[in-house]
Amino acid sequence: MELPGFAIAVWMFVCLYASVGGYPNGKVREACTSMVPCHGSSPQLSPEHTITVNGTEFKPGDSVEVHLSGPDFEGFFIQARDAEHLDSPAVGSFVLADRRRSQLLTCGRTKNSAVSHTSKAKKKDIKVYWIAPGDAPKRVQFLATVVKKYRIFWVKILGPIVSQTDVLSPTPPLHATSEAMSTSYPVSYISKPFSASGCGSMKFCIRNPSNCDPGSASCFFLSFQQEESSVFIEMSGPSEGYLAFALSHDQWMGGDDAYLCVNEGHRIHVSTAHLKERSYPLLDVENALEDVSWRLADGVLQCSFRRSICLPAYKGRFNLDTSYYIFLADGEASEGGQIYKHRRQPLVTDGLYNVTGLPQDIGGSRSPRLIKAHGALMFVAWITTVSIGVIVARFFKPVWSHSFLFGKELWFQVHRMLMLTTVMLTSISFVLPFVYRGGWSQQAGFHPYLGCAVMALAIFQPLMAGFRPSRHAPRRQFFNWFHWSTGTTARILAVVTMFLGMDLPALDLPDPWDTYTMIGFVAWHVGTDVLLEIHSYCLVRKVEVIEDDRIQILQSLTSAEAEGCLFKQIVLTIYVCGNIVFLVAFLIAINQV
Repeated sequence: MELPGFAIAVWMFVCLYASVGGYPNGKVREACTSMVPCHGSSPQLSPEHTITVNGTEFKPGDSVEVHLSGPDFEGFFIQARDAEHLDSPAVGSFVLADRRRSQLLTCGRTKNSAVSHTSKAKKKDIKVYWIAPGDAPKRVQFLATVVKKYRIFWVKILGPIVSQTDVLSPTPPLHATSEAMSTSYPVSYISKPFSASGCGSMKFCIRNPSNCDPGSASCFFLSFQQEESSVFIEMSGPSEGYLAFALSHDQWMGGDDAYLCVNEGHRIHVSTAHLKERSYPLLDVENALEDVSWRLADGVLQCSFRRSICLPAYKGRFNLDTSYYIFLADGEASEGGQIYKHRRQPLVTDGLYNVTGLPQDIGGSRSPRLIKAHGALMFVAWITTVSIGVIVARFFKPVWSHSFLFGKELWFQVHRMLMLTTVMLTSISFVLPFVYRGGWSQQAGFHPYLGCAVMALAIFQPLMAGFRPSRHAPRRQFFNWFHWSTGTTARILAVVTMFLGMDLPALDLPDPWDTYTMIGFVAWHVGTDVLLEIHSYCLVRKVEVIEDDRIQILQSLTSAEAEGCLFKQIVLTIYVCGNIVFLVAFLIAINQV
């Protein structure tokens, strides 16, 4: 009875701690609606901090500079809302001016619709940019929650109101035209999100996720529509820095024809470039693009342009009437327009495509097939076969000791088969990343080092088992402990390695789903192990208290063994089914990236 009571106490402590722990890392999505921090105290009444903006009017697509300042404070939370309905959801999206001190959050369905702190470090002011959406209300007011100390904070400090000017056409303000751009071609403003209408029938489209709506805040979209001797290209996606696509003769970066849409101080600069291996793109001095347009709203970057199918006068531009692999990438950019390396793997088509040929509507993958196979085989080996094999050896030795398969005890044959399968799957999976990379990866952190350690231990285990002493030999106890400790070390390292590998750019499973699911699997395995240990302990105690009568002991042992066998078989069945559920979940996630 002590264990459940202890567990309840721990659970209550965690719940109480979580409710008053605050958000030192700024992840305050739980406060999106109320803007009230969970600090267990009441807010102050007279604010000490102020919000200022650089203008009082806006049009869709405009950026408004928002400045929060005052005495030293640790945390903050900024939103824009309908001035007539301050309890309504957040309006528009934000762009950061300082990524070290501020971060973007998504409240409701609007991406990047709020800004908060990244740490408890003291600060005196914060500057961000608000991007007006196409469906903005007539009057928008900025609100801020400021935390001076843990129990000293102000909620919904009222900021200035900005009003939308009456616009008869979607023509952008003067600062969004070509006069503010470094390009020499005419630039216009896109008034609404792109449409997937015509994909597969009139234009060639790439969408990620497959069949997503370009108007959504999570859809990457690239389309090519041939118009006589030219091709009209549209590109959009959730990005605060840049979007880019490239045409390539293979599935590796290098020697490619690239096109970039870069956010330069809240204006989009569209340019062509040449990719040389994995280095910084070589931007072209002369631009072969026409009819350039752009839009930046609700956290989605859009750009469109036209180029001729053949450009013999421009070195490095590929003809569009040939088949290529198509890359689609996104990443961050500085205020001056300098782009940074994309944090995740670019989307790559699974084959060569001619964008001026038969119109198609396709998807792509951000994870190469060899890397997907590597992850899938490792999950099968270390979530399914090895876990079941360990449970069988640990708890089913007395249960299946009288059953034989091919002249050996059943539990041993099942255990050996599962472990050899683990070694085989691990060995195949281990080779695949080296085949894909053509050598050692310098950008995968500790994952490859731990993977090599797991591979070495996985091979060492069966070799050691081949030299095990006989059952009653003096060294058998030493072998049992060494065999157990090596296997346990391998399993722990394998789980850590999988944790690290799930977020690498080459695989990048959905976050935080992947972490929570892996934690769930570990808890599932440990919980099953603990349950069977408790059951075994209770079974032994039950036999020990039997009266000292030989017949009674034998009868009770037989009854206890039967009871224990049935219980363990039920637990094993449930455990195997649970492992299969976890495995299928991971395999589905791998298939979708």
